[in-house]
Amino acid sequence: MILVEPLQCPAVADQAFEIVERKGLGHPDSMCDAMLEEVSLQLSRYYLEEFGAVLHHNIDKGLLTAGSTEKWFGGGRILKPMELTIGDRATVLAKGKRIPVNEIATTAAKDWLRGHMRFVDPERHLDCRVVLSPGSEELTDIFARPEALRCANDSSAAVGYYPLSPTEQAVLDLERYVNGVDFKTRFPDTGEDVKVMGVRRGRQVDFTVAMPLLALQVASEGSYFERKRMLLADLQHYAARWPGFEAVRVRLNALDVPGRGLGGVYLSLLGTSAEDADSGQVGRGNRVNGLIPVGRPIGTEAVAGKNPVSHVGKIYNVLAHQAARAIYEQIPALQEVYVFLVSRIGMPVDRPQMMAARILPAPGQPFDMVSRTARTILEDALAKVGRLCGELIEGKYPVC
Repeated sequence: MILVEPLQCPAVADQAFEIVERKGLGHPDSMCDAMLEEVSLQLSRYYLEEFGAVLHHNIDKGLLTAGSTEKWFGGGRILKPMELTIGDRATVLAKGKRIPVNEIATTAAKDWLRGHMRFVDPERHLDCRVVLSPGSEELTDIFARPEALRCANDSSAAVGYYPLSPTEQAVLDLERYVNGVDFKTRFPDTGEDVKVMGVRRGRQVDFTVAMPLLALQVASEGSYFERKRMLLADLQHYAARWPGFEAVRVRLNALDVPGRGLGGVYLSLLGTSAEDADSGQVGRGNRVNGLIPVGRPIGTEAVAGKNPVSHVGKIYNVLAHQAARAIYEQIPALQEVYVFLVSRIGMPVDRPQMMAARILPAPGQPFDMVSRTARTILEDALAKVGRLCGELIEGKYPVC
């Protein structure tokens, strides 16, 4: 069933306030999501190469437990490594062949760290604990059925929207900027554990940014605060370019207090607070569009690590955002689009229990034409679910 109705409220950007968060590349929650998603991707590719199909797995229960460090101005040491628990279900035996699930999972997690965290040595700084077990007979049987009849393995709801508001786009851009190559080249003494909180009131917006400096490169408390002034000036200069705001203010490391020594500064050895301060867990981070948009309807599923061919908790979350964008881009003069999807366990993935859109057209725009075209776009999106699953296997769509 496909439903289309007009949205009965102002666009988010026109509302009195807005709250948007992004947990960046090195935030423990983002790291946990990304590593377990990499496990799913590498397992899926192994299954395809060895057996011609993606077999049952869900690697979406994970915990990154913080380690322990000793830090001082100009140095420090790791006392205890971080520990990643990789959990839930995977196919460990197929056609009489043992599948090296534990080895694949450990390699995948460490591969991600090696490719994204400059100061983390996966062999020295991370211990992996793999607790993946075979799934139930009923859920596993889904993967033994013909692909044309592949069915949803859960009753699940998802929602996507488009376009991003100026505040959402600014939060996304700011984190990507400070974790980008240019910024890290100019400020190599900054870590990847970046968090951005954006709060808009009317046309004024505040961004609170957390980002550690590397203890090995900070000689003293005075050096820390001098470097912080340089970083803040750069961030304010970057933020000033955004259109649509009357005033933009950036705060950096707001917990800092001069005169308190190590207790008043944000230092890191590895670039992430997972080294000693904060643990991470799958599903506590960004939605699939990279944001935590307080005030938007959002699904509750953890997307990272879910299998890409039958778990609608992953497929429908990505599909909903894609479909919302397609409607917005293909129908002129729309302000905002939301797409909702609900699966019923056991039904084919391309036949949801419900697919619905709420659309805010421009004032005076006839909704009948909008509704008819939107239905066609939604039908086309469902018809291409198989292609989307293939792209998810390839890792084409980031999940955090």
